[in-house]
Amino acid sequence: MDTHILLWWLAESPKLSKTVKTKIADAEIVYVSAASAWEMAIKTAVGKLKAPDDLEEQLPRHNFEQLPVSVSHALAVAKLPRHHTDPFDRMLVAQASLESLTLVTADPQLAAYGVSILRV
Repeated sequence: MDTHILLWWLAESPKLSKTVKTKIADAEIVYVSAASAWEMAIKTAVGKLKAPDDLEEQLPRHNFEQLPVSVSHALAVAKLPRHHTDPFDRMLVAQASLESLTLVTADPQLAAYGVSILRV
């Protein structure tokens, strides 16, 4: 899931529709990328974001699995077209593509990559 979706989920935000909440809750496996944790840590450190400081402990409480960033994921980013410039979003797209995952996002630009998207 995209970083903002994770934050909305953890905050129980009404920005997530009941349909999307149900799909996430009913999914066999929901992955949270290390790239999202990295993005949250960087933005929190510079004061651009308020994020939970216990993310690693929260993931299993919500039945979310960690998705590490591999060398293959990193190299795949370079092969992506420049539809989007955000490095974290590009990593999530590369991971979704290589791992055959559906990316949950509210960002309409990510659909241009042709990966499976669940839009909120």
